[in-house]
Amino acid sequence: MEGRLANMWRLTVNESKFVETALQSELRVDGRGLYDYRKLTIKFGKEYGSSEVQLGQTHVMGFVTAQLVQPYKDRPNEGSLSIFTEFSPMADPSFEPGRPGESAVELGRIIDRGLRESRAVDTESLCVLAGKMVWSVRIDLHILDNGGNLVDAANIAALAALVTFRRPDCTVGGENGQEVIIHPPEEREPLPLIIHHLPIAFTFGFFNKGNIVVMDPTYVEEAVMCGRMTVTVNANGDICAIQKPGEEGVSHSVILHCMRLASSRAAATTKIIREEVEAYNRERSLQKVKRHPTLAKSVVSGPTVVVKEEHRKSSDQEKAAEISREHVERLKLSSEELRSTKVEEVAASPTNFKGGPSKWDPYSEAMDVDSLKASLASKGDSVTKSSSKKTTNGSGNAEKDAEMSVEEVTGDLGKKDTVEATKQNDGEMTLKDAVKPKKKRKNKNN
Repeated sequence: MEGRLANMWRLTVNESKFVETALQSELRVDGRGLYDYRKLTIKFGKEYGSSEVQLGQTHVMGFVTAQLVQPYKDRPNEGSLSIFTEFSPMADPSFEPGRPGESAVELGRIIDRGLRESRAVDTESLCVLAGKMVWSVRIDLHILDNGGNLVDAANIAALAALVTFRRPDCTVGGENGQEVIIHPPEEREPLPLIIHHLPIAFTFGFFNKGNIVVMDPTYVEEAVMCGRMTVTVNANGDICAIQKPGEEGVSHSVILHCMRLASSRAAATTKIIREEVEAYNRERSLQKVKRHPTLAKSVVSGPTVVVKEEHRKSSDQEKAAEISREHVERLKLSSEELRSTKVEEVAASPTNFKGGPSKWDPYSEAMDVDSLKASLASKGDSVTKSSSKKTTNGSGNAEKDAEMSVEEVTGDLGKKDTVEATKQNDGEMTLKDAVKPKKKRKNKNN
């Protein structure tokens, strides 16, 4: 005790008077108002149930663990919740390692009362086997830096760790149904705790015999104040617990005023905790998608980018497949049309000849029908013989074209000249047989 008192930092008389005089003018050393709260920062670790809270210069870490134990005899269907605090000498020279002091015990009792008396955590859901096996939840609070108002920072750290904690899933089996099987996270998803509400603790400091009240006192103000009071309240305005240590008396109106201030501030603090927890859960869910076996082989760091690239690849493949299908269908249609036109032309009779220029034959455009008939009459039998030979050649070419692939047929449409033949009736010639290339005409004349 003597060593602890020797290590305590004490304000001088002038410094304490300066703080009190500034408070009488509604000014604080750090520039805040009397009822202003310091900046609150909440961070989470990689594992479930770890949190780090910084309230101004106050720094606290919280860890939550759970294990299966036998329940208490008076409460066989309920689990247990315990809080342990550790005051490191690094946080404050007045803290000594080893056995916890009075301030550590008091801090743990205030937070425990706020959680237990308000039944914020559903302890009945922690029961695995009635009367034999329940979950025991333990909260460890480590004080890293004492910048004043340790109760509020430790309370928020405990709540943040509880909300993000996940216990292993377990089932009851065996021959007699009395064996508890704990499933690892790889087999079953861990389960969160059932938390009904968040009891937030707010500490007030009293100065000048209780006439001046400040919210969230700092380390310097704690050395000057004559008393303090902690009010634990949830977002709905329900009073969960009140703790007032010290011998300094406070009037009834001041206590009600502190309760109103705490109720107005509880909703904002609860909102900050909820938002940080949601962001943490969202990040954890993205990490789960990243560890999925289908995406484990990818080198890309972001899981959303992996999904987008796979979607692009699949879409490109689908587009290529559609284009290839359309191309093949067009080729098939062109080959079928070509075969049908050949069959129709071969089966067409000369009586159906209309004498007009053909739309598909380039040699029959812009020619006179009378001149063509005169040329047919002059050529005589030589033309009939040649036409009969070409009908046989045309039928052979049609069979060969039927055996050709779709790509060869389409490639040869623009390069080769298609020679079509029709059957002869009554010695009359068709327009197609009459119109021939110049080279073939010269060869026949020779």
